[in-house]
Amino acid sequence: AKDFPGAKYTIQVAPEDCTGCTLCARVCPAKDKSNPRHKALDMVPQMPLREQERINYDFFLSLPEVDRTKVKIDVKGSQFLQPLFEYSGACEGCGETPYVKLLTQLFGDRAMISNATGCSSIYGANLPTTPYCTNEDGRGPAWSNSLFEDNAEFGLGFRLAVDQTQIHAEHLLKQLSADVGDTLVSALLSADMGDEAGIAAQRERVVQLKATIQSIDSPEAKRLALIADYLVKKSVWAVGGDGWAYDIGYGGLDHVLGTGRDMNILVLDTGVYSNTGGQASKATPMAATAKFAMGGKSIEKKDLGLMAMAYGHVYVAQVAFGAKDRQTIQAFQEAESYPGPSLIIAYSHCIAHGYNMGDALDHQQAIVDSGAWPLYRFDPRRAVIGENPLKLDSKAPTIPFEKFAMTENRFRMLTKTDPERARELMVNAQRAIQVRFDVYKQLASLTINSGSTGESN
Repeated sequence: AKDFPGAKYTIQVAPEDCTGCTLCARVCPAKDKSNPRHKALDMVPQMPLREQERINYDFFLSLPEVDRTKVKIDVKGSQFLQPLFEYSGACEGCGETPYVKLLTQLFGDRAMISNATGCSSIYGANLPTTPYCTNEDGRGPAWSNSLFEDNAEFGLGFRLAVDQTQIHAEHLLKQLSADVGDTLVSALLSADMGDEAGIAAQRERVVQLKATIQSIDSPEAKRLALIADYLVKKSVWAVGGDGWAYDIGYGGLDHVLGTGRDMNILVLDTGVYSNTGGQASKATPMAATAKFAMGGKSIEKKDLGLMAMAYGHVYVAQVAFGAKDRQTIQAFQEAESYPGPSLIIAYSHCIAHGYNMGDALDHQQAIVDSGAWPLYRFDPRRAVIGENPLKLDSKAPTIPFEKFAMTENRFRMLTKTDPERARELMVNAQRAIQVRFDVYKQLASLTINSGSTGESN
């Protein structure tokens, strides 16, 4: 591995947990120069290899994890980090789980996740097991499932509880400064935890603090020992599907965005109520068929991102890892670092879309190319320095929407049952896509004045 001198890089498949979706083999770029059909990852019959791969996998698990403080967090570097979400019970080729896995790789050892009922709660807690796990230090995501209608508020409760506990810990620390020492107290209270090195350094200081206060016989020291870990920054997330975020739980989501609190929201957008069988939601795109919209959805998809941007103080990103993985990584990092509410809307392919999930990454690219899923990041911090907060990360549509749509049964079905209506909706959908892109393009080109208001007359 170029970034790790003296080390070698390997990809090891878990032989008894592979679901056979073929996505990894299809996307693998490493080919044998003498035989281009042979790649670093090939799909082959499992049974003849299972016994040897069990041995290989056991050895692989015994290898030490990389030092997080030495990893450059980009597309390649992020995948050196240990996932704290593994072997879920999701459908093979699921489009939601890669985002959850990424979240745990980047922030999992200090993450607190409130999860709305839906697919992500089913594969997230298929008792008596859970795919969420811990690292060698025993740290991992704190996860809990809420109802459809109150998940955002549930997550906000996490945020408020963390904030109050941190404030209490800081108060006790100041009370004990004479015994603990001003140097350590000052370092704990002023710590920069903007990267992995800063987080690791703060954890070392907390260990030192705990050792110090063991010898202090006071109620304050005993209480601080119980909550000292809250001096390390927590990453709070509300996670759920579009049925929650666009529909049933939208009022709560809007309330959380309006509080201004440092809360991250990840919407796994499949465009339907996937867990209950593919019913239409406000996220269902125009012209698509779904349960309760078998005649094709006649109105546009709700633009949740644009509505959130209207607040001005909310970080908003729309991503599709299969189309632009680098932009997805950037969005997660920016959202987590933003000291306010953040919303990531993540395109998630689904079996309800009606095609082979092995082709899912091509479909993600195609929907972005059609303009039906524009990629962007809206960061209010840019406005403060006079830059436009909206950055478009995808180009103008390069293929007709119909070319993409006719590769998925959710759009193709209506052409069989009602061809005339299908043609009408497809024309309307193409028009709406172009209008929306033009709106975003104009918003992204506006000149921003970060200075004071003009002189009064």
